[in-house]
Amino acid sequence: MPSFDVVCEADMVEVKNAVEQSNKEIGTRFDFKGSSAKVEQKEREITVFGDSDFQLGQVRDVLLNKMTKRKVDVRFLDEGKVEKIGGDKVKQVLKVRNGIETEDAKKITKLIKESKMKVQASIQGETVRVTGKDRDTLQEAIALLRKDVKDLPLEFNNFRD
Repeated sequence: MPSFDVVCEADMVEVKNAVEQSNKEIGTRFDFKGSSAKVEQKEREITVFGDSDFQLGQVRDVLLNKMTKRKVDVRFLDEGKVEKIGGDKVKQVLKVRNGIETEDAKKITKLIKESKMKVQASIQGETVRVTGKDRDTLQEAIALLRKDVKDLPLEFNNFRD
């Protein structure tokens, strides 16, 4: 039976490159001179620092711009609350998503079942496996998911005939 997996995984190498490029640009820009503006990354957690809420927004915009240029979908980021860290300085934690959460996986399987296509979807951990009788129906399922699931950066891999 032909099948493929629906996954939600960011390219962490490109995320790291975007963070490094953001720090390089922040270091050279005139409006950030003498400030504590920076971007740090630990595993799947990116922390953005700034002297004020406005500057934090600018640093976040630089990071999102660099991620977009490196072809990393910004929908991978879950933005946390802005926290004060002494004086006027603020920080914000951005978590990088990995895997499809169970409620989103249930939505995907329900969408496929309601479409009346001749494919089956099953949740396997943080991925959704879709199987069908031929590759044409699988390609129709991919097109359906691309069209209807806008809030998740889905990828389709492990395509088997």
